[in-house]
Amino acid sequence: MPEPIRVAVASGSVGALVYPASPSARAGVTLILGHGAGAPQSSDFMVDFAEGLARRGADVVTFNFLYMEQGRRLPDRSEALEACFRAVIAAARAREDLAAGRLVIGGKSLGGRMASHLGAAGVDGLAGLVFLGYPLHPPGQPEKLRAAHLARIRQPMLFVQGSRDAFGTPEELAPILEPLGPFARVYVVEGGDHSFAVPKRGAVPQSEVFARAQDEITRWLREER
Repeated sequence: MPEPIRVAVASGSVGALVYPASPSARAGVTLILGHGAGAPQSSDFMVDFAEGLARRGADVVTFNFLYMEQGRRLPDRSEALEACFRAVIAAARAREDLAAGRLVIGGKSLGGRMASHLGAAGVDGLAGLVFLGYPLHPPGQPEKLRAAHLARIRQPMLFVQGSRDAFGTPEELAPILEPLGPFARVYVVEGGDHSFAVPKRGAVPQSEVFARAQDEITRWLREER
C-alpha cells in the first residue's frame, strides 16, 4: 500500500503518495509523476502505472496539484503548477528512503508537460524525464506546439506516446525530437490514444498494453546515465 504524505505549498498543502519499490527488484530510482489535467493521482491510470513501476523496482511518488486537491476544475497557471511540482521534489529528497535514488520526474499529459518545464529551467541532480502521453498540442490545433523548451533539457527523456494520440502522434513528435539525438527516445503504444487505451477488439488486451509500457519504462530507468 502507498504511504500518504502531505506536502506544503505556497497557499496550503497537497496530498502525495509514496509507492515503495519492490525490495527484490530495486532500481535505485525515485520517479515523481504528476497527473493529467482532468483526473487526480487516484485515477485508475495513475494508480496502475505507479503500482506497476513500483513492482518493477522504482520508488514512485504521485501527487495532486493544488487545484485538483481543492476540487477546482481548471488547472492553475503554469507558475503555480511548477512550484507545486518543485515542492514535491523537495519533500521526496528530504526523505531518507528516497534521497539516495537517482531522480526522474514526469507524468501524464499536463503533469509531464510541467515536468518538462522544470527540466528546461534546471533541476539539480535530475537524471531523466518520463512523459506518459506528452501533450504536444491541443487536439485539432497542431500549429499550437508546446515544444520549443524541450531543446533546453539536458537530461535523457522517454516519451511514451499512443499512435492515435490526438494531442500529438509519434510521427508529429519525430521531427521535433530528431535534433536531440539519443537524449530523446519514443516508445510507441500501437493503437493507443492519449491514455494508451486501445480498441477493445485489438490483438493485445489493455492490461498487457499497460504492462508492456511499464516494462519499457523500467528498462529505460535502469540504464546507466
